[in-house]
Amino acid sequence: MTLTEPAVEAIDRRIPVQTRSERLRSHSPDDFPAVTGREVDWKHTPVERIRDLIDGELDGAPYAIHWADATGTDVEWIDRADERIGTAGTPEDRASANAWASFEKALHVRVEGDAQPLTLTRDGLGTGPRAAHTLVDAAPGSSGLVVIDSRGPARLTENVEIVVGEGAQLTLVSVQEWDDDATHTAAQFARVERDGRLKHIVISLGGSIVRVNPQTHLAGEGSDVEMLGVYFADAGQHLEQQVYVHHDAPRSRSWVSYKGALNGTGAHTVWIGDVLIGRRAIGTDSYEQNRNLVLSDGTRADSIPNLEIETGDIAGAGHASATGRFDDEQLFYLRARGIPESEARRLVVLGFLSEIVQRIGEPELETRLHAALVAELENAG
Repeated sequence: MTLTEPAVEAIDRRIPVQTRSERLRSHSPDDFPAVTGREVDWKHTPVERIRDLIDGELDGAPYAIHWADATGTDVEWIDRADERIGTAGTPEDRASANAWASFEKALHVRVEGDAQPLTLTRDGLGTGPRAAHTLVDAAPGSSGLVVIDSRGPARLTENVEIVVGEGAQLTLVSVQEWDDDATHTAAQFARVERDGRLKHIVISLGGSIVRVNPQTHLAGEGSDVEMLGVYFADAGQHLEQQVYVHHDAPRSRSWVSYKGALNGTGAHTVWIGDVLIGRRAIGTDSYEQNRNLVLSDGTRADSIPNLEIETGDIAGAGHASATGRFDDEQLFYLRARGIPESEARRLVVLGFLSEIVQRIGEPELETRLHAALVAELENAG
């Protein structure tokens, strides 16, 4: 049987891209096929509930954002034609491209020297579909911590670019404590240069649908990234994160660790971890893991680690995934010391999730997030 050229093309469009680095990238949403929910990067997402963010018209105007002045940081709105935009990454899905095509100005954060912690708070985005773009730029040799703190109502699709210069050390924390009916999709691109260090932390607690997909390109020799996350899904809530690390330089290192808890009928979490160790990335040391704690019946946790290795000369690489209920031995240990079962369960969950929160390095934010986790557990009963 001989296939005609159009028939071959039709078959090719149905074959998923297996290598992570070969996915389509474009700034234009028209370059991406229509999203049906069967695609490899959309099949776990309730796409019809965020259809307006994927295909609809978006408000890309600058929005109200609040911050306190911090030594060593500079915050400003810059034009979309600024040459610094696009240096960290390019959209890999239609929602991200829709945001890129729609924003009018980007929020630019510059970190220089030994900067004080900076928190950017946005809490008044409204209920209309909106696009946003943020660029966080850490100068060579600098160090700093930037928190993007999101609250209130929102229907938002956005791109966040993170550039870590040579020898710079940056911690970026993305906090999603949206209102219960908010929807949010985000692509977060990071590029780390020679001997740069990035700690990237995603905290997702609020919102109806929250889909935050961070990726890091370890572009310089000796570059290093920690990608950490914690999430708590309640009944009917969908929390998703698709994490990607591309080792593209010698002697780079990555450590990925995401932890989540689920409680209530219809609570759904998705974690997909892709690590690609490229041909040039000799001496790479990489590990990724995802842990999910199920607190009730009727929940679903999808956890999919993927590892691609294109060179045999590495220091180490591995991945792990686990989803389960309480550790009976931990509960027995606590109850044997007179702690009631309900309090023992609460302590186990808090200890499980707080391990990530405690690595932020900003005491006030850590205290606030710990209290938010306690509130989630109290609501869960």
